[in-house]
Amino acid sequence: MESLKQKLAALEAEISNIVITDAAALEAYRIKFLGTKGLVKDAFAAMKDVAPADKKDAGQLLNAFKQFAEAHYENNKQVQSGGGKQGNQLDFSLPGLQFQPGTRHPLKVTENEIVNIFSKIGFTVAEGPEIEDDWHNFTSLNMPADHTARDMQDTFYVAQNPDWILRTHTSSTQARVLEEGNLPVRVICPGRVYRNETISARAHCFFHQTEGLYIDKKVSFADLKQTLYYFVKEMFGSNTKVRFRPSYFPFTEPSAEMDISCTVCGGKGCNLCKHTGWVEILGCGMVHPDLLRNFNIDPEVYSGFAFGMGVERITQIKYQVNDLRLYSQNDIRFLKQFTSIQQ
Repeated sequence: MESLKQKLAALEAEISNIVITDAAALEAYRIKFLGTKGLVKDAFAAMKDVAPADKKDAGQLLNAFKQFAEAHYENNKQVQSGGGKQGNQLDFSLPGLQFQPGTRHPLKVTENEIVNIFSKIGFTVAEGPEIEDDWHNFTSLNMPADHTARDMQDTFYVAQNPDWILRTHTSSTQARVLEEGNLPVRVICPGRVYRNETISARAHCFFHQTEGLYIDKKVSFADLKQTLYYFVKEMFGSNTKVRFRPSYFPFTEPSAEMDISCTVCGGKGCNLCKHTGWVEILGCGMVHPDLLRNFNIDPEVYSGFAFGMGVERITQIKYQVNDLRLYSQNDIRFLKQFTSIQQ
């Protein structure tokens, strides 16, 4: 036992006298004392020669010595890395590292532009939950349980509960705004929506919409057309042509789809417009009287219009992005292309 004490005391004295000046000396110390064949491990091997009655005291001595040797290493390691007063100091005259600025996602750039355009004519932003109940997502929007329009949307149900779903459109936000009963209403509703579709270049299980709603007295289809004319001119340019085609949506009557002249080929025909010269960008219509009644709004007094567009679709037209999967792959090469168009 005495010989072990003398040996550990000598090793501690040796360690105390070691001055580590650089990384090479630090590594040499680690190998000599703390390595797999180092002196600390060698000292522990001496336990086999200690009498059974002294093993407890010997173990405490050895553990204390090991901690002393490791502490000397860690303290010098911190100094060498610049955390202490010794060793190499930081040279603050050196040029700093160049960090590349980040970029907004192209979908967010487009969404912000859409919102900014409509905010100039009095629309305010309204947001709602992505997990929605059946009433706000379907029934209140003139789509009862047996309505065929529900077949147009493949729905994700939450925990196999038919009353709770991932919203299939941001029209559910419009329903919540109408539920508050504060008229008139003029809102724009951006957000992510979900549909159970096979992922491909043209379809995805989630995407983004921006929908608008205007309810007031004496609102007409002419108001809807002028609002959307303004949007197209601001978004795509004053030379862009517009046309409306009759369509069907359960929450609007009459309903229409709106096309614009292809911004790529100028109406001459290309892959984007499928050689028709026209590109569909949104659906719209006058709010159905039954929908107003669902929220205790008298359709004889109030009327309104609604519209909705896919943010991915608008981004595709503006920046010619033809694969929906690119938006969610986080490829830095794709995102860097939008650095100069931040909004």
